[in-house]
Amino acid sequence: MSYKLLIGIVPHNSGELIADAAKSAGAGGGTIAMGRGTASNGVLQLLGLGDTSKDIVYIIIKNSIKQAVYDAIIKASEKKAHFGVMFTLDTPDFIRAGHLAESDVSEKSEGEETMKAENNYQMINVIINKGYAEDAMAAARKAGAGGGTIIGARGTAKEDDAAFFGMKIVPEKEMLMILVPTEKKSAIVEAITALPCFAEAGSGIIFCNEAQDFTVLGKK
Repeated sequence: MSYKLLIGIVPHNSGELIADAAKSAGAGGGTIAMGRGTASNGVLQLLGLGDTSKDIVYIIIKNSIKQAVYDAIIKASEKKAHFGVMFTLDTPDFIRAGHLAESDVSEKSEGEETMKAENNYQMINVIINKGYAEDAMAAARKAGAGGGTIIGARGTAKEDDAAFFGMKIVPEKEMLMILVPTEKKSAIVEAITALPCFAEAGSGIIFCNEAQDFTVLGKK
């Protein structure tokens, strides 16, 4: 059975609205994290309301109910202006506590291959030592990005890991999520990796995912 990870980025204290709408369409529970937006005025319609607190909602859904969940969330937020965004990421391996891994048996809805071919957004994920996410965002903006969302995090490396990998232990981390058109991804990643704070081994990592089913929530 195939799954998707649905991610919604909405104003703080609005995550429950997304989660409840998803549940009404058959989804299970989700996780709500708190972040802060960094969108400039020119991209308010893409990533929210500027430098404000955000709820980041993560919900695993079966591919078979994806459209129903999307429809329910869009309906629940349709009267809210520039409410946020949502998109999905492929989740080929999904393991629940107390269960064996559920294999990703082909369960493709009609037209899914076409949708994938037409996908035009990428999620750039940057995990970096605390205090440098704003620098990474500034570099990304110069390379063509609009805005992003910063989430506070912490590292889990042990002293033995540091000795083995030759990196310093810095517990406090920040995760920067930037949603961009696919054609801008390479330039933005290159701009971030060129920063002095990325010159030292172990100071951060970047990984990217295709963002599918990209939808702007709320009225335009």
